[in-house]
Amino acid sequence: MSGADNPGFVTSDDPGLPADQLQNGSKPPPAMEKLEKPPAVEREKWDKGVEFLMSCIALSVGLGNVWKFPSTAFRNGGGAFVIPYLIVLLVVGRPIYYLEMVMGQFSSRGSVKVYDVSPIMRGIGIAQMVSICVVIVYYAATIATAIRYFIASFESPLPWASCDVSWTGINCVNSANTGPTPAFNNSLPVKTSAELYYTHSVTGEGLLTEGEFGVPDWKLTLCLLFIWVAMTVMMIKGIRGSGKVAYFLALFPYVVLISFAIYAFTLEGAGEGLKYFITPDWDELLNADVWKEAVSQCFFSLSICFGGVIAFSSYNNFSNNIYRDAMIISWLDTFTSLLSGALVFSIIGHLGHLTNETDYTKVVKPGSGLTFITYPDALAKFEHVPNLFALLFFFMLLTLGVGSCTGLINSVMTALQDSTPRLKSWKTVVTIGVIGFALGLLFVTPSGSKMLDYFDYYGVQFVTLTSAIFELFAFCWLYGIRKLCRDIQFMLKRRTGFLWRFCWKLLTPVMLIVVLVIGLVKSQRPQGIDDVYHVLGWCIYVGALVPIPVWAWFAVRKRTESTLKKRIVAASKPLSDWGPESLEVRKQYLEFCSNYQPLESRWTRLRRVLHRNDKTYRVSV
Repeated sequence: MSGADNPGFVTSDDPGLPADQLQNGSKPPPAMEKLEKPPAVEREKWDKGVEFLMSCIALSVGLGNVWKFPSTAFRNGGGAFVIPYLIVLLVVGRPIYYLEMVMGQFSSRGSVKVYDVSPIMRGIGIAQMVSICVVIVYYAATIATAIRYFIASFESPLPWASCDVSWTGINCVNSANTGPTPAFNNSLPVKTSAELYYTHSVTGEGLLTEGEFGVPDWKLTLCLLFIWVAMTVMMIKGIRGSGKVAYFLALFPYVVLISFAIYAFTLEGAGEGLKYFITPDWDELLNADVWKEAVSQCFFSLSICFGGVIAFSSYNNFSNNIYRDAMIISWLDTFTSLLSGALVFSIIGHLGHLTNETDYTKVVKPGSGLTFITYPDALAKFEHVPNLFALLFFFMLLTLGVGSCTGLINSVMTALQDSTPRLKSWKTVVTIGVIGFALGLLFVTPSGSKMLDYFDYYGVQFVTLTSAIFELFAFCWLYGIRKLCRDIQFMLKRRTGFLWRFCWKLLTPVMLIVVLVIGLVKSQRPQGIDDVYHVLGWCIYVGALVPIPVWAWFAVRKRTESTLKKRIVAASKPLSDWGPESLEVRKQYLEFCSNYQPLESRWTRLRRVLHRNDKTYRVSV
């Protein structure tokens, strides 16, 4: 279990493989005998390593950073959220990201079949597929809203720049206004035209009465249909087609974000908003809900524990330098989140200045629509060609969303094609598109924001947190840290440092377990939803995790060992074909395993050099 035996392969009908078979060479192991059979279907590969890097950037640096991070940070107190988020990124996000890259590239398997490393845990991949499907559906609905704004940006002046006469019962301030806020002779709430445009004209959320749900908005429905058709066409071309598009999807958003940030930071009141964003609230470090949100946001930002990173890595060449790629992407992801947060909070500070309000929770309503209120408000204030900047910005949101969404769809397709290789790719893509569009109608209703928070809470946050714990248990405990380090050494020719091993085996899983337990007990449920739906939500959570024990029972039941304990042990070991995809590389791997010696650490090499110099000095004297 700890990973001390070499290399731990078992056949489907053989309880285990003695380590001495690999060491004394008396008889070829079953794994070696099966190497003569080529794989049934040759797996696609990235044309270039840079395509993989760009695709991972497009997947990981996307809507999770620009759309979800600012709203999550705002809902959890700005600076009170940033410190836990950065801590979680270092001790949870980066270790899991690198681990998933290693497992995907080493095995050339998708997010479900990668659990050939421990068949008893294969249900983890199924549970992650449930979460990923929920995210895909509401990501597509968010992209539809961006398209709706993109089309509206052709109107001159911008439709959200000034108040509409139909918005009654509220004191409206023109978002295009850069001067002093007009005085009102009543006690009605003050809102900007950008917020009212979103709640009244785009989603219809502000027109709902208590208890109403509403029907899908026809304009958003058409936008949703368009994006699903576009993504379906793009995905039919396969992984190589999406790799070419990734160059643009990964780089273009940074041009727009940085340009937009330069302007937003100069707005009046922006400094106060930035101060709210970067000032930590140390008392909030004891708030369990903030830590749960930080972990969930970390998963979204890096797209870990959804299967996308494993799927993309599985298309890599075996020796690709994923350590370098993991460091580049994780640091770039952190930078993008902080840049987006600073940008949004600068605009919120400016909105507070316009409405004479220092309590920013009263300036705009925290929620998934925050991005579609703050950014348009700033765009309305551009003195020169505001329509051009609006078109560029919402096109950027569109590209970010497509990059994230197609990456997640790719992981679903990879899992399906790994399990049924003869399945036609275009049929899978079309089926996903039709089902995704039908389910997405729920999120283009006036209650779409509530539904998004509801399904995100029960179908994504807790499910991914729980599956992450099981994932670490499968890779780092059942397979074993020693085997992981051995595989990394064979694949990348590098030693795995102590901090990585400590995080994988102890720090990261313990932290996730603590956050999960406290979050289940103390976290705040989505607001504005009847209790009966919260009961249904917990059923969704439990139902998503049911595949884990079911697949474990099935894997144990398939075994033929004499006792239950032996069956569980055998079902926890890798299958006979676990390892590199290439037959030639797998032969080299088996030989490497039989003679495995860990590389020396830098400190060990340094001490040996110093000791050698000390001896030389003594001889000279």
